[in-house]
Amino acid sequence: MEDLIAALGLPEQKPWIVTSASVLLLVLAAWLADFIARRLLLGRVHRLIERSSNQWDDALLRHGVLRWAAHIAPAAVIQFGVLWLPGLPPELVQLLRNLALALTIGMLVLALSALLSAGNDLYERNERARARPIRGYIQLLKIFLFVIAAILIVAVLIERSPLLLLSGLGAMTAVLLLVFKDTILSFVAGIQIASYDMVRVGDWIEMPALGADGDVIEMGLHTVKVQNWDRTITAIPTWRLATESFRNWRAMSDSGGRPIKRALRIDAGSIHFLTGEELDRLRQFDLLKPYLQRKQAELAEWNAQHSGETNQRRLTNIGTFRAYIAAYLRAHAGLRQDMTQIVRQLEPTPEGLPLEVYGFVADTRWAEYEGVMADLFDHLFAIAGTFGLRLFQQPSGHDLHEALAHGKGGSGSGAGLTGG
Repeated sequence: MEDLIAALGLPEQKPWIVTSASVLLLVLAAWLADFIARRLLLGRVHRLIERSSNQWDDALLRHGVLRWAAHIAPAAVIQFGVLWLPGLPPELVQLLRNLALALTIGMLVLALSALLSAGNDLYERNERARARPIRGYIQLLKIFLFVIAAILIVAVLIERSPLLLLSGLGAMTAVLLLVFKDTILSFVAGIQIASYDMVRVGDWIEMPALGADGDVIEMGLHTVKVQNWDRTITAIPTWRLATESFRNWRAMSDSGGRPIKRALRIDAGSIHFLTGEELDRLRQFDLLKPYLQRKQAELAEWNAQHSGETNQRRLTNIGTFRAYIAAYLRAHAGLRQDMTQIVRQLEPTPEGLPLEVYGFVADTRWAEYEGVMADLFDHLFAIAGTFGLRLFQQPSGHDLHEALAHGKGGSGSGAGLTGG
């Protein structure tokens, strides 16, 4: 450096001029290194990557791995070039070297962090990533890298061994456990979730306690993001998925059948034995012919062995309606015929006799599922009257108005509302 100063003709009798010129030359050299690394080399690499059909290099470019690595060049120039500056105090030289080395460590760690993010992006394009996401592990590894980098930077700045700082961390274990409590819990929960395959990206989960009901769109170390059906986002702490109850609908989606479990409430006052006229009308239903033939043969055999009207057995409208629903489910093209189908009576309630329909729709998509279920119950609601059955519902204002109008039109005595 002194030979270069002499070649430039700077006066040696004024050391501060020589020192200032040396500093300016070092700054210029650092800027030139940054220009070459970032503008020339990195710009050319960008153009090569854009022309390439590979995906891994696009991930490196998108996360800025090369950009962070390029910042190491000017820091390295300052770290080694400051040794050649004349007239600087040794303490200042050492301080500048330490700062440059700390900057190099910081840029290197940021480049490694970006490299991990790029690797995670490439992994998430694999089909296995839905069942085994590694985002949580990547985030934990980043935390570990930044902690190590912070220790090294502090050790470089205070010119002490990193082992000395690490030994001092032993006394801070309790504090670190308190500070990183959520991180530790989330890491352990992430291992449990991955080991038992509890949640995957794309699963539909319900967690009413946290207001989550929708698809899992991201699984991280600390949070699992759920996009609800109203397009809002709910962030669930990862550790809560391992400690609290939630519902995962993945098995339903994988099975190819979405369950229907809904009851028709029949007015108990409309249940009666079928008359001959009603039986003749119901025999016109193709779905009921096998049931009526089998049942009437069974009843004829019973009645032949038991005399007296009291001991006779007859068909009921509620039983025949239940048989019709079962046959209708078996003939429905929108239902899974290889899965359970049940039509059953539940315990009577003040709101009527519940007739529950249980089955599985073949299309698990929400809108299509709702459409099939609505069409099914539209038909059952409309045809119940053919069997002489009434569906129960609480009296409305219109019902009360009709009853009052009917009472006024009567004889005036004994008119009024009666329970049914």
